[in-house]
Amino acid sequence: MLYLFDFDGVLVDSLAFYEELVRTSLEDMGLFIVRDRQDYLDLFEDNFYESLRGRGVDVETFNARARARAAVADYGRITPVAGMAAVLPALQRNGIRNVIISSNASGAIETVLERSGWSRFFEGVLSADFMLEKVGKILHARERWNEQGGPVFYIGDTAGDIREARAAGANTVAVTWGWHSEEQLRKARPDAIVHHPSELIGLTG
Repeated sequence: MLYLFDFDGVLVDSLAFYEELVRTSLEDMGLFIVRDRQDYLDLFEDNFYESLRGRGVDVETFNARARARAAVADYGRITPVAGMAAVLPALQRNGIRNVIISSNASGAIETVLERSGWSRFFEGVLSADFMLEKVGKILHARERWNEQGGPVFYIGDTAGDIREARAAGANTVAVTWGWHSEEQLRKARPDAIVHHPSELIGLTG
C-alpha cells in the first residue's frame, strides 16, 4: 500500500509562513493579487502553479523570487501537525510506503523533515523541483513505489489536491485540519474525509 502525502497543511502547520512568502514574492514582481488569506487559499482550488499562470504570473520568475526569500526564511515557524508524530511510525510498522508529493520546494521540505526527525518515515519527496503538476508526480510515484499494484492513497488538504489526485487515479483522502475548509473539500468530492491524523491508520481502498 502506498500513501502519498501532501506536505503543507497535512504534515505541518505552515499556512501563515507560506501565505507571507508567496504574497511578498509576488509583490517583489509588482503583483498585488494576494491581498488577504482568502486570496491566497483561492490559489489552491486547482493546481497552485496553474492558478498563478491564470492570474498572469510568470511562474519561473515567481519561483526565483520565492527561492530567494526562502533562503533566508525562519523555518522554525513551521510546526508538525499534532498527532502526526504517532501516526507516521505506525504506518511504517504496518508496511505502508510513504512518499511526499508537494508544490513546495524540496529544500524547504527536507529542512523541516530533518528538524522534526521525520525523514526516516518517507521513501521519497516529489516536490516542485521535480515537476510542477501533481498529476504527473502521482503517476510517477505509483510506477516507482507501487510495484505490487496495491491501493494508492493521496492525502491532501485542499480542493486542488483532491482534484489532481482523482485525475491521476488515486484514492483521495481529504484532511480537515489543513488549509481548506471541510465545505470546500466536500465540493471536490474526495473518496474519504478524515478529521484526525489517527484516522489515516487502516485506510482501505
